[in-house]
Amino acid sequence: MQLEVLNIQGQKTGSKVNLDDTIFAIEPNDHAIYLDVKRYLAAQRTGTHKTKHRGEIHGSTRKLHKQKGTGGSRKGSIKNPLFRQGGSIFGPQPRSYDIKVNKSTQRLARASAFAYKAKENGIVVIDAMTFAAPKTKEFAQVVKNLNLSDKKTLFLIPERNDNVYLSSRNLEGARVQVATNVNTYDIMNSHNVVFVGNAFEVVTQILKK
Repeated sequence: MQLEVLNIQGQKTGSKVNLDDTIFAIEPNDHAIYLDVKRYLAAQRTGTHKTKHRGEIHGSTRKLHKQKGTGGSRKGSIKNPLFRQGGSIFGPQPRSYDIKVNKSTQRLARASAFAYKAKENGIVVIDAMTFAAPKTKEFAQVVKNLNLSDKKTLFLIPERNDNVYLSSRNLEGARVQVATNVNTYDIMNSHNVVFVGNAFEVVTQILKK
């Protein structure tokens, strides 16, 4: 699969790149995408929710009244869950929401997500993107030059670049990520994927392991 390489002005540079067909032209696997997106979203949950059961709350353990002969029910101590400020019954406890998905399935999911973008002509390659200092205005102009202003766009850069990242942070609809950290959810949650420099080669190397 061949694509024209553009510059940050949105103009053709005259060169082309070949995207690996074993990644960008495969038949997408919807189930693999579902599993990996589910895994990613579950991992965002902190799992720190907690309520105190009757053994953890502050209060006396004195028996409130004798067991029998009162005409009332057995109540135990003031920590009984039936009382106001008593312990919780079966309340939430800290837990991990992580879901295990095989690494091969994760790679298949990302390749399938890229294949969908390729089918929809949603992949753009630009030669480079550098800023002398963080400037949201300059990044917004690049997005406008690429005709992506009204679309959610994922920019994949080959290596960390704080100026590029900080320039995009306040721009709605634009997200910058290092190519090695790309995940299925971010790909599917974007209308377009923009590879900066040799970021597509980094992705290819990771997904062909």
